[in-house]
Amino acid sequence: MNITLVTVGKIKERYFRDAVAEYQKRLSRYCRLEIVEVADEKTPDRASEAEENLIKQKEAERILKHVREDAYCIALAIDGTKYDSVALSGHLEGLALSGKSSLVFIIGGSLGLHETVLKRADETLSFSDMTFPHQLMRVILLEQLYRCFRIRNHEPYHK
Repeated sequence: MNITLVTVGKIKERYFRDAVAEYQKRLSRYCRLEIVEVADEKTPDRASEAEENLIKQKEAERILKHVREDAYCIALAIDGTKYDSVALSGHLEGLALSGKSSLVFIIGGSLGLHETVLKRADETLSFSDMTFPHQLMRVILLEQLYRCFRIRNHEPYHK
């Protein structure tokens, strides 16, 4: 399986970079993983709704350049479908069995995702009703993907 994470912004904190590197290493036995970082736009303090929409639109253009037409696209969004780990593992296995061998997960920037990205997505996925920093969300997503593969292969992993 080929998995691509398209993310807005770079990870600045070393501890997040270390965590991402660890899960990249762990996932390498299960899939081909690529992480694409697109530049984020600076958001001025007290930006208007129109300014925020323009920022999200610029980020969306950068994101969509990295989403192949034949890829199955999953955008992370707070109002997306929620799964527990076992159900998510089963869902991803079902996608693989139905011939979807290239998955793209999209993590937006601090303002979220523009509607053009959400329209391109084949589905949206939520990890919680809470909001997480996009840098931390990358670590959480990678950990859950690793957990999904462990579940799928009937391998032990802490609960």
